[in-house]
Amino acid sequence: MDPVVAGAKRRRSLSGPVELRLITVDGPKAVAWGLRAHCSLSSGARGCTNRAVADRYAVSRRVGVSLPVGGGIRSVVQLGDIEVAARPLAAFRPLIGDERHAWLEAAATRTRTLLDGTVVWNVSSTSSGGGVAEMLHVLVGYIRGTGIDTRWVVIEGDLPFFVITKRIHNRLHGIPGDEGALGRAEAKYYADVTAANAAVLCGRLRPGDVVLLHDPQTAGLAPLLRDAGARVIWRSHIGSDTVNSWTEEAWGLLRPYLASCDAFVFSRRAYVPTWVPPVRVSIIPPSIDPFSAKNQAIPDEDLPAFLARIGLTSGPTDRPATFRRGDGTPGEVVRPATIVSEDGYSEALGNLVVQVSRWDRLKDMHGVMAGFASHVVGRVDAQLALVGPSPEGEMDDPEGAAVLAECVAGWAGLPAAARRRIRIVTLPMDDVEENAAMVNALQRSATAIVQKSLAEGFGLTVAEGMWKGKPVVASRVGGIIDQVVPDTGILLDDATDLEAFGDALVALLERPDEVVRLGANARRHVLEGFVGDRHLLQYAALIERLFTA
Repeated sequence: MDPVVAGAKRRRSLSGPVELRLITVDGPKAVAWGLRAHCSLSSGARGCTNRAVADRYAVSRRVGVSLPVGGGIRSVVQLGDIEVAARPLAAFRPLIGDERHAWLEAAATRTRTLLDGTVVWNVSSTSSGGGVAEMLHVLVGYIRGTGIDTRWVVIEGDLPFFVITKRIHNRLHGIPGDEGALGRAEAKYYADVTAANAAVLCGRLRPGDVVLLHDPQTAGLAPLLRDAGARVIWRSHIGSDTVNSWTEEAWGLLRPYLASCDAFVFSRRAYVPTWVPPVRVSIIPPSIDPFSAKNQAIPDEDLPAFLARIGLTSGPTDRPATFRRGDGTPGEVVRPATIVSEDGYSEALGNLVVQVSRWDRLKDMHGVMAGFASHVVGRVDAQLALVGPSPEGEMDDPEGAAVLAECVAGWAGLPAAARRRIRIVTLPMDDVEENAAMVNALQRSATAIVQKSLAEGFGLTVAEGMWKGKPVVASRVGGIIDQVVPDTGILLDDATDLEAFGDALVALLERPDEVVRLGANARRHVLEGFVGDRHLLQYAALIERLFTA
């Protein structure tokens, strides 16, 4: 039986000088997502075995600095400016109390005085589709709310560039990824693309400006920005607790660029390479925004309307599924998800287990599905939803469509009883806040949250699930260890042991009182350590050190 693929399949167009052709899913076969790009630097976009994937990265610009694109095609760079509305710090007061709020206001005053008109730039590789972009939408807004001139720009690259940076990303996690090379040709290509982006940004900087570069995609900009007189901070959101040949290879490519940085930020101490001067290092774990569309409260009686709008249940669609946007205006969930299921809608979900992740092999969505099918189905009444963004919204991750296709193909090969209990849900990215509201509703509708990652830089979806008062069953890897402390959830010692994963999930779901107790503890733990005021205070301390050293 063919899977039922519910939801709209739409082709999107972008306004302005960008002309970008996107993959769409046509017809009932969800395995159409299996388009995979295999590119070599010698042939670039024309070396992709799938034309549609290559076209997805065929970008033409009318103005900017010349950028080399694989296959001899020429393009030009025009950094994307991301508009973020200012947010008031006063919003934190009812949640964190007067004392914590007073510390936050005092730090904002000191930082504003130190900067004295200096611009703080954030540079990333995407404005949507991952935790880094989500945090920037929040933190940039709150910093703007203090009167500090803060801006956010997104670099450009073509498919070969993002294949290289994905390879670097995987190896910083200690795994080979696609096992392709990171040799001289790749290093030169990376240098050429980042230099083209740096040239555009240098034309906008003033001496003394502060630039926060986020993750490997942007590290190559550091020397040129430093030469232009900027104070440069590199923020790594990923890493590995252990050192091996793969981590050494990735750091070997990045290290020459990072030597010129004034400061470094890592999510965990274990991720800091030995060659980084300790005096330049700040450890700042990520945080959630409790007021965002992803984390704001949703009344229990409103959740059925959200699930029906998403397309997960056959509940009422005539009731509004509304949320509050970051600028205070109302929003509504109106776009359906694309859902792969055996029988379309469900009338009731019962014990819903949810994993929300990017379509990334390190998140092991396929393993979650296999473990649930083999070791949960038939033992306890539960359903699984694997939830991720539409691959069209993840322009810096060329593996997303292929990973999603592998999950769909794996689902199709499951026994019918398992297929009836498992849904693969891809959420539209046309409106990032609507997408976030969908995630919020799905997590709040869950009995338990799963994050069975094979490796993890931090994994903020864990804290997001805990904030909703849900216990988490997760891998004992990376930053998840810092979030799931005793009596807040269950940590799996071996992420590849599917039987142990299933046993842990079944044992939890069979004890409703324990679900409630762990969930309440989880929310308290997030409030104490992973809310945005703490994050802002740590960045204020970093700026103070940078300006007074």
